[in-house]
This record gives sequence, C-alpha cells and structure tokens, in this order.
Amino acid sequence: MKARNKFLIGGALVLGSASYLMASSIQDTGQYFLTPTELQAKVADDPSFVNQGVKIGAKAVPGTIVRDPSGRSLRFVMADMADSTKTYPVYYKGIAPDTFTDGVEVVVEGRLQADGTFHATTLLAKCASRYENAPEQGEGTPGYKEYQQYKGKHPAGVPKTAAPAPASQS
Repeated sequence: MKARNKFLIGGALVLGSASYLMASSIQDTGQYFLTPTELQAKVADDPSFVNQGVKIGAKAVPGTIVRDPSGRSLRFVMADMADSTKTYPVYYKGIAPDTFTDGVEVVVEGRLQADGTFHATTLLAKCASRYENAPEQGEGTPGYKEYQQYKGKHPAGVPKTAAPAPASQS
C-alpha cells in the first residue's frame, strides 16, 4: 500500500473519531426545556412525571412576583411565552438574578409538586437584549448651552499631559 493511501485512511479515521466524539458530547450536554403547556401534557400522559426534575422555559406573569422580606425566596406565576393559557405558580428559594422583573423570560429548573406548584432550584432570567443610547441634548434641555460652549474643547485649568508610556517588560 502506498504511503499516500495510508495517510488518507489514517486522516479519515481521525476525522471520523473526532466527529463522533463531538456529536456524542453535544447530545449528552445539550439540554432542552419544556413550556408550561408541554409540562401539562406530560403530566396528563404520565401522572408519575410529578416530582421529576425538569427545566421549564416561560415568562414571569406581570404583577405576580412576591418577594420574601428577607430576599432569600420569592413566588411568581409563569406562563407560556406565546400565549398565557397555561400557568404554574413557582416557588424559588435563593437570591433572584438582577434581571428578574415582571414579564421577563425565565428558565426554571426544579420539580412540579402534586399540588401544582413548581419548586425551582435554579432561576435564570433573560438579559435585556436592547440597550439604547442616551437621548441627544436638545436646545430646550438643561445644560444645552454649556454643552455647546465646551463641546470638543479641553477643560480650562486642567493641564494637557501626554499619556504615560507603557511599562517596559524585562
């Protein structure tokens, strides 16, 4: 057998092995979450699904967040993101993320109890996907004249110095 053919066969084996390992790794670590409607259907099909660990993707229904005064737990109602027909009350013990507010999309991990309450052990809230620039200074806004006066100028009384040279590495 020629060296070229051996090289091609060896390369194909290495590439095939690497592809198999990547595909099986993604399959093992990829996680899917259910919606409240899908959770309701699973429980209806198999009542033993209650108390099984599951991840739910939903939104926090506005006006339902009740925080414990200690800040260590909270309750809210979650609903489907598309339509709010199926809801579940959620109890979460822990510190809520800073981005957790009314109407935010959440992923909760935990167990559905027999009474229909979802006891979450993990609460993830979607970050704001939209950041806006500060409004432009208009002619009628406070500070507009001062802004125009000093726009692009170096402040008086502050010496102009060159930036320090970067430290040399020895």
